[in-house]
Amino acid sequence: MRKKMLFVYNPRSGKGLIRTQLADILDIFTQGGYDVIAHPTQGPGDAAAFVRAYAPNVDLVAVSGGDGTLDQAVEGIMKVCPEKTVGYIPAGSTNDFGRSLGIPADMTAAARGIMQGSTVACDVGSFNDHYFVYVAAFGMFTEVSYVTDQELKNNFGHFAYLIEGAKHVSSIPSYHMIFDVDGEQVEGDFTYGMITNSRSVGGMEGIAGRSVDLSDGLFEVTLVHTPTNILDVTEIINALLNDESNAHVKKFKAASIRVKAQTPVSWTLDGEFGGETDTVEIQNYQQALNIAVGKAEEENTDSPDLLSFYGFAGEK
Repeated sequence: MRKKMLFVYNPRSGKGLIRTQLADILDIFTQGGYDVIAHPTQGPGDAAAFVRAYAPNVDLVAVSGGDGTLDQAVEGIMKVCPEKTVGYIPAGSTNDFGRSLGIPADMTAAARGIMQGSTVACDVGSFNDHYFVYVAAFGMFTEVSYVTDQELKNNFGHFAYLIEGAKHVSSIPSYHMIFDVDGEQVEGDFTYGMITNSRSVGGMEGIAGRSVDLSDGLFEVTLVHTPTNILDVTEIINALLNDESNAHVKKFKAASIRVKAQTPVSWTLDGEFGGETDTVEIQNYQQALNIAVGKAEEENTDSPDLLSFYGFAGEK
């Protein structure tokens, strides 16, 4: 008896390239022994809803789109059948999680990789009653990914985020927050923070840390205190570049975090708007997500300039 696959894809992610490769991808899945239910996402939340409805009745779930589409699919999977294997074909502008796993950028190569049958078990994070795959973040520039126009992303890729981010440089936010981590508290005024499980964030390798294990049950946490002068900014840049903690940047690992803010704070989950709240419970579920991966071909992994991304330096 042939197996069944649910294939959920975002037809607008990246440059909409999947529209020209969809037939080839479906042929690869069919030749791999699957009858495929293909569903193009129709709007925000659609991927999660469709996966919740259909995933329990198939053998494999495959997803194509950006990190936000994957986030939605994993949200659905975790709610109804967390044991189900997920295949991922990256098709967004940044594709942080795909880069971290070494999934081929070529979409048909990624589809063939899913059919190879190799899987890796990755950690998944919970954020109150939601799930995220690789990053929960707040503050400076976290809103850029979900306010940047899709057509701008399609046409300019990473540069689109810089264009949008430049609009926010003049008004650096500041939030008074308390982070309760393993019985210890970190309190202060923060302009940015990210809780990650990824080797790439915002298209930049190593920004979360240089010793990242996607299945160790620990998040990499980076908290940036609000700068008060140009010297503070310089020290922040140095700490981020060198993966170090100093008076302005605190970096550590944690399995669970409780966050209390003085006022509601907007968060993003995997680059999509995650809500506004003053209290957050974040938990790492070790090796809770099974991802189907294949061998990546060699590809260019050049990343955009870190200083420009954070808006602390002018154009080169």
